[in-house]
Amino acid sequence: MSPVAVVTGAASGNGTAIASRFLADGNRVAAVDINADNLEETRERCWGKWKNRLLCLTGDVSSEEDTRHFVDATLSRWNAIDVLVNNAGITGNETAMELHATDIREFDKVIAVNVRGMFLGCKFTLPHMLGRGAGIIVNIASVAGLVAFPGRAAYSISKGAVTQLTRSVAIDYADKGIRCNALCPGFIDTPLIRWRLEQPELRSQLLDRIPQHTVGDVSDVAGAVAFLAGPDAGYFNGACLVMDGAYSAL
Repeated sequence: MSPVAVVTGAASGNGTAIASRFLADGNRVAAVDINADNLEETRERCWGKWKNRLLCLTGDVSSEEDTRHFVDATLSRWNAIDVLVNNAGITGNETAMELHATDIREFDKVIAVNVRGMFLGCKFTLPHMLGRGAGIIVNIASVAGLVAFPGRAAYSISKGAVTQLTRSVAIDYADKGIRCNALCPGFIDTPLIRWRLEQPELRSQLLDRIPQHTVGDVSDVAGAVAFLAGPDAGYFNGACLVMDGAYSAL
């Protein structure tokens, strides 16, 4: 049987590209998103030809109950989770900027989705992987987890936590057949930054900060995740793989 991958935040951006790549490669996919309408629209637009290998599930990754449900629903359908991709994440709204001005409630929301969500995904998936003696976890972090983004304190803090969560899982479960790595993208052309790219002045300012003078595409992220989840990455464990057009090398 083909491998089973769970992808959170699957209804847009990187998540859609990751789920699509797994489906195109022949995997079965549980696509999870908090927005049921967006998930259904994405299913119809992008995944119709793979409906027999697709399970769409609505859930909030920061909710213990929801996370337990989408893990259990996947296991009930296919009795396996080979790969978990913790992709769901948020940057925070206009109140989550410099630390002294960050609204506490917005800070808590960013941490709940970006850190608690990945913790819960791992917590409820790991027992199954331990039972099988095998499993792969890919956490979508950010280059902001390694070099802080100006004016994005909550986001940078949360993604730094994701890199340490990744390393913690790796060292605790590496001898049990489980690999856990983080992918740290830089600026990727998703709805989160597209508004900048559509304004010539802001686009120029952004590209001037990237030595490669281009932003990445969601297909770049999907390809990197496919690599980390595949056999060629068998000795990658606890790694934080950077893909940012040399942004963090400055």
